[in-house]
Amino acid sequence: MTDALPDLAAKVDALRAQESGLHLPRFTFDEAWELGHWIVDRGMSDSLPIAVDVRKGDHQVFHVALEGTTPDNDDWIERKIRTVRRFGTSSLIVGLTHKAKGRDFNDATRLPFTEYVAHGGCVPVLVTGVGMVGTLTVSGLAQEDDHALAVEALTWLRSETR
Repeated sequence: MTDALPDLAAKVDALRAQESGLHLPRFTFDEAWELGHWIVDRGMSDSLPIAVDVRKGDHQVFHVALEGTTPDNDDWIERKIRTVRRFGTSSLIVGLTHKAKGRDFNDATRLPFTEYVAHGGCVPVLVTGVGMVGTLTVSGLAQEDDHALAVEALTWLRSETR
């Protein structure tokens, strides 16, 4: 085992702790729009080539693709969402968990790469006392940057909805 693998396990633990602190008191359609709009504003001000998707359950309530994205970003969004729905945690956590064990996600799970990816950028939308009620997905940056932007947006929304 290399030194990098224990570091990955520690990173996964830190990401899990971060995710558990992102529960919202509620998640309405208006809040879904505000969440997506917040990321789009950030993307536009920083000239980020991102696509953003917000879902309540299976309902896509917000989707925007900014300059520099392609239809491939929409495909990555769908594949990241499937992963989060199946495993109940962020796509980055899923990917790093497998990497920390020295395994390829798609080989280990036998899930097709064309349908599922364990790359960062999709996070569950969690409501206190309820659990996962939707997803927030960013695609277009490096996977850890996609994830960080989604977490930053949820942190912002959480501070607005106390």
